[in-house]
This record gives sequence, structure tokens and C-alpha cells, in this order.
Amino acid sequence: MYMARCCPLMTIVPISLFLTVSFFVLFTLRKVTDKWLKLLGYSTVTFLLLSALVVFSGAVANLTRGLGGMRCSMAEKMKMCGMMQDRKMPGMPMPEKGLPPRE
Repeated sequence: MYMARCCPLMTIVPISLFLTVSFFVLFTLRKVTDKWLKLLGYSTVTFLLLSALVVFSGAVANLTRGLGGMRCSMAEKMKMCGMMQDRKMPGMPMPEKGLPPRE
């Protein structure tokens, strides 16, 4: 589900697959006369629709969270990697305290 974290619109593909398969299961249930096959078909359709609902709710949750990792700015990512640390550069004088006086 990595792609759903990056782009929640990518969840359209599994949702459409679940709904398409459940449609064809329901379509074939009209032709079936055996009671146990109908029960198996309806339970299959129920699981397919529930799985489509789970995928859809996960996409909505990712959208409301702000697209996961895309909300971090570049400076925050650099801080996490340790690239921006409070190091003095060699050869540059650093002010001791406060701001320099205005002219």
C-alpha cells in the first residue's frame, strides 16, 4: 500500500477491481440454482465489498492527514538527516551574543 501513501488517487485501481469482480459474481448468481452456491456467492460479494470499503476509507484517511510524507518541508527533512546542525564553520567569526549594533 506504499503507492496509496504517496498518492491516494492510486487506490482507484484496487477499488474498481473489487467492485468489478463483485458485479460479475452477482451477475452469475442470477443463473445459479443451488442454495449453497448462492450462499457462497453472497458471502464472496460481501467480502469484496468490505475490502473495497476498507481501501476507500484508507485513502480518505490519507487524504485528511495531508498526504503523509509530502507535508514535510525540505528544511525539516534535512534536519532529520542531520545535515543542518549547529556547527561553526572554520575560519568564520561568530557573534558571541545578541545582534550587532546598528549604524
